[in-house]
Amino acid sequence: MMDHKGTDMTAKRMRRWLPAGVETALHYQRADLLPDLRAGLVVTALLIPAGMGYAQVAGLPPQSGLYATIVPLLAYALLGPSRILVLGPDSALAPIIAAAILPLALGDDARAIALAGLLAIMVGAILLLGGVLRLGFVTDLLSKPIRVGYLNAVALIVIISQVPKLLGFSIESGSPFGDVVAIVEGIAAGEVQPLAVAFGVVSLAVILVLTWLRSPVPGVLVAVVGATALTAILGLADVLPVVGALPQGLPAPALGGLEWADVAALALPAAGIALVAFTDTAVLSRTLAARRGETVSGSQEMAAIGAANVATGFLGGFPISASASRTPVAEQAGARTQLTGVVGAVLILAFMLLVPGLTGFLPSATLAAVVIAAAARLIDVHGFRRLVRMDRVDAFLSLASFLGVLVFGVLAGIAVAIGLSLLAFVNQAWRPYRAELGRVKGLRGYHDLSRYPDGERIPGLVIVRFDAPLFFANGGIFEDFVRSRVKAAGPGIRTVILAAEPITDIDTTAIDELVELDDWLASRDIRLVLAEMKDPVVDVLRDYGLTKRFTPDRFAPTVGAAVDDVTGRLRGDIEGTKWEEEPDDERDE
Repeated sequence: MMDHKGTDMTAKRMRRWLPAGVETALHYQRADLLPDLRAGLVVTALLIPAGMGYAQVAGLPPQSGLYATIVPLLAYALLGPSRILVLGPDSALAPIIAAAILPLALGDDARAIALAGLLAIMVGAILLLGGVLRLGFVTDLLSKPIRVGYLNAVALIVIISQVPKLLGFSIESGSPFGDVVAIVEGIAAGEVQPLAVAFGVVSLAVILVLTWLRSPVPGVLVAVVGATALTAILGLADVLPVVGALPQGLPAPALGGLEWADVAALALPAAGIALVAFTDTAVLSRTLAARRGETVSGSQEMAAIGAANVATGFLGGFPISASASRTPVAEQAGARTQLTGVVGAVLILAFMLLVPGLTGFLPSATLAAVVIAAAARLIDVHGFRRLVRMDRVDAFLSLASFLGVLVFGVLAGIAVAIGLSLLAFVNQAWRPYRAELGRVKGLRGYHDLSRYPDGERIPGLVIVRFDAPLFFANGGIFEDFVRSRVKAAGPGIRTVILAAEPITDIDTTAIDELVELDDWLASRDIRLVLAEMKDPVVDVLRDYGLTKRFTPDRFAPTVGAAVDDVTGRLRGDIEGTKWEEEPDDERDE
């Protein structure tokens, strides 16, 4: 008969296979119900205008944005590991979606919706596969400098795209620079509608002021409700550009007319969107979890986002990710579990079924103000200034990402920035920091002589350090550096000590360079000693058959031990220079 301990272990193993939402439901606390309901109500006020606005940025009808909100919220509530993450259309993804589907749609709204659904399914499939294979590390390709530059550019693109709606006219969307020219031409041609400008500017001011005042009532809610009510009361729907009534109905499949050629055309955008979506989601999820004293599995998060994308793709939506604007609102409103998202989805459904005509009184300028305010929060000028102060290379990468997105488009700009980032990494590994070490009076250990001009070499010794793995691209640089230090030290050098701790790996090309260096030193009666070399690197040398060349006596546990072995434990005067005796374990830097 199974004891209680065995029963508990079996129950724990079974719970591992349960979706996170089911686990939450099984242990739901009654005290969480009211906060979740209240938070769901507050967040819904943001979900509706944001979903509609980002759908328009993506070149899709407003209802697609609501479908892309409802379905992911329900899917993530069932599968997602984070208890309060809010999913939906995102300002960072909308321009990429537009760039991917609009050239293929050729002005056909139905085809655009189908392509957006296919794109979401492909993004979801990539993320699901990544979750199964535990590929969360790929998000490291979007380093902080790239994200800062990318988001600044995306924010600028989104803001530019919404300015015409804010002014009451429309333009043919093209490049950001072309859009600016078209906006100026529209203003010069007298196409600005003062009434639309008034609604847009006042709505934007209300949102920004209430956000700055940290009002408990979201500024978006006040602006949208106020503008809609004013338009209806004054009968302005006929003289003011409005969003228009939504079609009444539920999310449904809309994938007709697709071909295999569309899959091929969307493959690269799907990979880029998957990378951006998971990066933003992972960062937000980890931040919230840490704040709440919880942990979140990156692989589970990736799979859950993937499932949410697949679900919304099949039901009329488009690619989504976690929302960096609506999630904090949910948290501030007191959300405690995934029920908050379920409440939001249900309320949006009720809105679409019961009062879909209400958006017929929502001014397009007000919706543009909502999108502009959200995009403005993506701009991080302070972050770029910090990069300039801290690391010029990172600042250059951020600027390259920013300009790449503006000039070449979102996807191509990201590819350019990632390529530059990888080149910077290769350059850093190719030409790493390297130093000759010596002794400095009053300081224990061995220190970089370029940092301490008063430091001195130990007579008869050259101590060098190379701060990178040794591989085909930098093996020659390593060999040239050691030779240059030996030549600079002059005659009388009998031992070169390599402080090898920073060398975490070595490939076959670099091994050949190391052997050539050893032969060059041996021809000058100089012995090479490897100090603090990591065991895995020693194993590589052994596997390469170098045990007879690099015998155990040519390895040292520390630089200090190597020096002591060569000098016979320095005591007293060495060629007229007196050094204090130091314990072995305190000599190494």
